[in-house]
Amino acid sequence: MKIDKNIIKELSEYLEEFNLTEIEIAEKDKKIKVSKNNLSINSHPTNLSSSSQNENTPSKVNIKKGIEITSPIIGTAYHSPEPGAKKFAEVGKKIKKGDTIMIVEAMKTMNHVPSTADGIIKEVCIEDGQPVEFGQTIIILE
Repeated sequence: MKIDKNIIKELSEYLEEFNLTEIEIAEKDKKIKVSKNNLSINSHPTNLSSSSQNENTPSKVNIKKGIEITSPIIGTAYHSPEPGAKKFAEVGKKIKKGDTIMIVEAMKTMNHVPSTADGIIKEVCIEDGQPVEFGQTIIILE
């Protein structure tokens, strides 16, 4: 099968233009799927100050540094497998790629969310029982 690189390039541009993580097209017996990694690493601090902002005004911008692990689905996030049980992820805990860090319930199905990287948990960004959106940061690793 011959792959048209222009189609892949066009789909990649759509990912950026519409802020998508995945796009797929199908024609007859061909199917092309383009996706980007959900893992976001902020290694360089960004200067978000504006020249029109008063220097005496405190900034409300919160810059997150580290590896952000995002929710793969929409649902309700739970920190432990059942009420009162030990939490999957706590600040300071060392985790490995693939370890369950949370459960997201969607349509009465409990979906285990694996870590996408090794690291030490720096911040748990959501509360137990809180609704989460697709792509929302749920944990930050060092």
